[in-house]
Amino acid sequence: MPRHPSPLPSELGDVFSVADALGAGVSRNRLRAKDVEAPFHGTRVKVALVDSAAAPAADAPPSRWDLARRAEAQKAAAFGTVMTPPMFLAGRTAAVLQGGAIDPGPDLVVGVFAPSRAPRYAGVRGIKVSPTLAHVHTHNGLRMTTPATTWAMLAGELTVRELVVLGDSIVRVPRDDRGVLQHHRALAGIEQLHRATHAGRRAGVGKLREALPLIRVGSASPLETEFRLDAMAAGLPDPELDVEIRDRRGGLLGISEVVYRSAKVVVEIEGDHHRTDRVQWNRDIHKYIAYAAAGWEVVRLTSAHIRGDGPRAAEIVRAALLRRGWERAFSLP
Repeated sequence: MPRHPSPLPSELGDVFSVADALGAGVSRNRLRAKDVEAPFHGTRVKVALVDSAAAPAADAPPSRWDLARRAEAQKAAAFGTVMTPPMFLAGRTAAVLQGGAIDPGPDLVVGVFAPSRAPRYAGVRGIKVSPTLAHVHTHNGLRMTTPATTWAMLAGELTVRELVVLGDSIVRVPRDDRGVLQHHRALAGIEQLHRATHAGRRAGVGKLREALPLIRVGSASPLETEFRLDAMAAGLPDPELDVEIRDRRGGLLGISEVVYRSAKVVVEIEGDHHRTDRVQWNRDIHKYIAYAAAGWEVVRLTSAHIRGDGPRAAEIVRAALLRRGWERAFSLP
């Protein structure tokens, strides 16, 4: 029967450097066993941790963003064991790790301030940054560019639309389980994005200036931002975002993403979790019943309406607004 590898010292944890393992008495031969992997030169990650990063939990499958952050966080933690102080995480890597609405790239993005030489590792895209164009802080034990700096640095590779989506996710104010706004948990404010935009000449600065006025506080997902941008382009009125809907007595009926208050129209943009999570599904049904009783019309949209080839979301919402008395009727472009 095959022999199982000897247990690794518990003090090494799930992610560790080869130097730390050797210092703890682990042999080089043991570090070649099948229960560890080497994401970067000089690092090791336990295979069990690698598998868990991609395996959804049976009771509550994580979202695509959760999986992306988990996998990127694992890679970053591994590189962090060999990352020297001049280096910091940046670009898509920093954005994902801090909760930004963006997919990670194929490689970990690691930066240094000029005139230092950009790092060169397999699996790493090294970049050199002017000290005037970036600020660095520590997040979850790792040095990385701040959210506002990260957003500005990505202008060279993102479209204006993508910059607005990412910007919305950065300035979003989350709510806790009771629906209470948690202002201290916002990654950054619009003023910080403004300062990053005007910090100096950088690649894509024109796109930053175009995107900045379109960023709003209150969008909870990329789909919501994309709908808002399409609705604005179609000439629909600017909606309120992340609104508490109350009855005449002030009782809370629900919290909705996109609200046209004057027409009493609520737009609910539903991701897969609305369909697959039974608790969320029942909560939504009760909320919609309460809205209808209070005189609100609910328009329910999915990604197919916003990103697909079928009926367009802006057209659907326009029809609802007209039904409710909105008088600015004109054809979609």
